[in-house]
Amino acid sequence: MIEVGQQGAFSVNSVGMERRPFPLSFSVREAEGLWRVRASAAQAGELADLLVAVANDAVAVVALETNSYLDEDWRPLRPSLIAAELGVPCTVHSLGSWASGTNGLAEELLVMDRDLLPRLRDGTWSPYELTLIDVPADVRAEQLDELALVLGTTGIDEPLLSRQGDSRVWFSGHDDCYVMLETRDPALPAAVLARLLTLLAGSALAELIEEPVSRVPEPGPRLPEQLIATAPHWIGALGTVTEDLVAIGLAALPDPWQLGVSFPRQADLTATLDVRHGTWRITPAE
Repeated sequence: MIEVGQQGAFSVNSVGMERRPFPLSFSVREAEGLWRVRASAAQAGELADLLVAVANDAVAVVALETNSYLDEDWRPLRPSLIAAELGVPCTVHSLGSWASGTNGLAEELLVMDRDLLPRLRDGTWSPYELTLIDVPADVRAEQLDELALVLGTTGIDEPLLSRQGDSRVWFSGHDDCYVMLETRDPALPAAVLARLLTLLAGSALAELIEEPVSRVPEPGPRLPEQLIATAPHWIGALGTVTEDLVAIGLAALPDPWQLGVSFPRQADLTATLDVRHGTWRITPAE
């Protein structure tokens, strides 16, 4: 069971001046034994356990930007000071000013035990940029310098992990809503899609029952795997929502979803959560 609160990504984000509900989006492609996923809407904290499950023993936070922690001059605190405020022990590796302005890199890297990632993203603050990659627990300073060089010179659509042999997962979150990740684990894309369905259903239930959180079962792996086998690009929107049932319309897209692309007039499939029995099913849309 997953606890989904009213402050999750699907609840706090909307589209346009009309504040239309934010759609579920998911896209996956595989190349050279690596899987690249683009998705929304999810906060880093809502996916942290999935990332921890496939990561090496440690993770390196390579970029962190937020307005939640500011100094007396209203400038964002350094990542190491944020970690200290949150009581998250970590090793700080300074890159220096050369990293300033490099997309996806901060001037310092934080290396921490992977199990501390949920504590770092504990739900009390929100980063508008967060990028991390897993590393061995005994990673050396020169390896972190090499990692920074790889991150700083890899294009946005180029495979990253193929140049970083020890790493299993790279994650980048924007506005605590948009997700990009790359992984060596073939099961992670389906797990992310299952989590997105759960988050969307849970946010709707929490609003309906007027409770801070709702507890929602996740679909088993077969359901998201079926969706991925059918099409690589999906958009989803809420349909019927009652205390007993949540329906999510799903439509395959020809390309990855972009902001401004509306849900088609007709869904292709419906994912339905039976709240009472705790089960999910996929059926053709009516």
